[in-house]
Amino acid sequence: MKRYLILEDGTSYVGDGIGAPITATGELAIQTSNFGYQEVLTDPANAGKILVFTTPMIGSNGINAVDYESIQPSVRGVIANDVALNITDNDTFQSLGDFLKEKGVPAIFNVDTRALVRKLRSNAKLKASIMDTNDEHAFDQIRALVLPKNKTTLVSTKNAYAAPNVGKTLAIIDLGLKHSMLRELSLRQVNANVLPYNAKVRDIKSLRPDGIVISNGPSLAKEVLPYLQPILDEYLGQLPILGVGLGFLAISAYLDLNLVDLPRYQNGSNFPVISQKEPRIWQTSMNIGQLVLPDDSDVQVDEEFYDLHSDLLAGFISEKSKLVAVAFNPEGAPGTSDGHAIFDEFLKLVK
Repeated sequence: MKRYLILEDGTSYVGDGIGAPITATGELAIQTSNFGYQEVLTDPANAGKILVFTTPMIGSNGINAVDYESIQPSVRGVIANDVALNITDNDTFQSLGDFLKEKGVPAIFNVDTRALVRKLRSNAKLKASIMDTNDEHAFDQIRALVLPKNKTTLVSTKNAYAAPNVGKTLAIIDLGLKHSMLRELSLRQVNANVLPYNAKVRDIKSLRPDGIVISNGPSLAKEVLPYLQPILDEYLGQLPILGVGLGFLAISAYLDLNLVDLPRYQNGSNFPVISQKEPRIWQTSMNIGQLVLPDDSDVQVDEEFYDLHSDLLAGFISEKSKLVAVAFNPEGAPGTSDGHAIFDEFLKLVK
């Protein structure tokens, strides 16, 4: 079945449809990971996006029960050069097409994704739709559509819940929390309590935590900072705090650091950062559109991480402020284990 990807600038791409046979609209975004498509599709930070995969083929490994980052994917669509349609007779794996159909996500393959990537490199943001037609009425619809703001409200947990263990207790503010972060903390014997994005100071006090984590998510710092500001007012410098991705941006905005828009949104598992302390290059996973202008803070830092693509600040550790904040995803998923050390550095402050 032929389906169309139409863009707000009036261009369209035709390909073969799989997944859910529905119309969907979202923000077109490049995904540069060569592996881990299941983690990418279920990452809440990709909420509202139609993802264009740059790898030549996806789907060859199928979908398994382990590599979910959330139970229900919040992506709006998938665009690929090619998709493996027949993977295995093993009942423990599901084909990508069946998974997308079950979860209500449309997809198109046999699309010239290289042309799409070139277009996105010169257009920071583009609205796109997956449809059965590319007539003028379809283009009028997409141009008139307003994409939702503060997508964290859509993916954050509605109710607090626990991921119990026997060690130190952490309060985790869910801005778009990935399962892999909970896995990494559990491996380090952390007793985690997950709270919604709009948790109050009293909610955290009732847990008597040893530290606070502010997770990654799909929104902008200015959209979530009003909810986080009272918590940072109360606990910054008093309890160890870890901010990841959107959490990093919100903390940076709170500290009046200068957030800089990246020329291209960085979404993938191949973004090198350099630690100024060792020095050492880490290969990291990112899902972020801003970083921080260096030398723009009065915060006393013990270690800094710089993005090698832009030379912008991608993270810092301040023992005096009991603060660890990184733009990259230390849990990877997909990605390497280079960033796992961030959890260990944070837990040193907790302990």
